[in-house]
Amino acid sequence: MIPMALRIRRARVLANLSQAELAQRAGVKRSAVTQWEREGGTHPSLEHLTLIAVATHVPFEWLATGRGEAGNHPVFEVPAASGQVLDEVEARVLVLLRRMPVRKRQAICALLEMLV
Repeated sequence: MIPMALRIRRARVLANLSQAELAQRAGVKRSAVTQWEREGGTHPSLEHLTLIAVATHVPFEWLATGRGEAGNHPVFEVPAASGQVLDEVEARVLVLLRRMPVRKRQAICALLEMLV
């Protein structure tokens, strides 16, 4: 089962929200979101968990318990053309990469090519 901290982070990233944006929507400080997403960190209250689910458009049950699916987010899928399945790190990188301007994408691509 996916730990709650990871479910919160996954929901936030897939909703294209920063920690600050999620904090604002949940009515807390960014440091609270950081704690919620940290392994061994604190857990949000029931009220905050509900606000997180609403802000990120994921089912409350999945967020609270890990049962079911994360919702309509394509959690581990690349665009339909390739049909490849991603692991969690690749999915997070892809989401973040898509949020960057083209010049930064090109720089990241060049950096990755040097590391491989």
